[in-house]
Amino acid sequence: MGGGEGPTLIGSVQRAFRLLEAMSAHENGAPAKQLARETGLPLATAYHLLRTLVHDGYVRKLDDGGFILGERLQTLHTTGRGQALLSRIRPTLAALRDELSSAAYLTFYEEGEIRVAEIVDGPRAPRVDLWVGFEDAGHATALGKSVLRELDEEARKDYLSRHQLADLTPRTITDRPELLRRLESAPLAPAVTDMEEYALGTVCVAVPVYSGNTLGSLGVSLRADRRSRLEEVTARLIPTANRVTRGLSLTI
Repeated sequence: MGGGEGPTLIGSVQRAFRLLEAMSAHENGAPAKQLARETGLPLATAYHLLRTLVHDGYVRKLDDGGFILGERLQTLHTTGRGQALLSRIRPTLAALRDELSSAAYLTFYEEGEIRVAEIVDGPRAPRVDLWVGFEDAGHATALGKSVLRELDEEARKDYLSRHQLADLTPRTITDRPELLRRLESAPLAPAVTDMEEYALGTVCVAVPVYSGNTLGSLGVSLRADRRSRLEEVTARLIPTANRVTRGLSLTI
């Protein structure tokens, strides 16, 4: 029984893809009869597949009876584009990791949250233990503080109004005025540091990057006993961030 289902299932998937391809050529939608005719499918088969695709969100049925691509496909397209962009700059992050023997991190400020998009580490460059999510630790990480430093005053105020400045280590800055003062007076600007504020035994440095109009940050983590290298690391991090921004801003 299982052996007989394989070809049937594959055929159904192929027919569904043919319908989606035909649909993509009609910005204002197309009725089932037209889609069936363009794909060479029996009308009953086209109706059955369209109902399934509508149910799963890949297709949307219009009030006039036409069918257009659904939001779920748009989400897949957006996600795929993001993955393609990350694959483009991943070699740059790996080169930074190997050059500095430090794990490299990339974050973006999306929908009001600071989110990790990529971590490139290795046996000789282990990542920091992410024991608290970056969304809740923007004030305590170099990556988060880099984003906060670049935000305009209104956006920064909004972020801080929604996030508690949790005391993660004895070195964490939990006073808002003091955090803002340090962001404005960062000695390695545009780089921002985390001096064991997120995890004891680890220091980090980060600089801003952009993917189009989306703000983010690129950073590396080091053992605390390597903190004397922060200026040297920053000097290498800034041109790498510029390359990452260029890579993320190219059209796919």
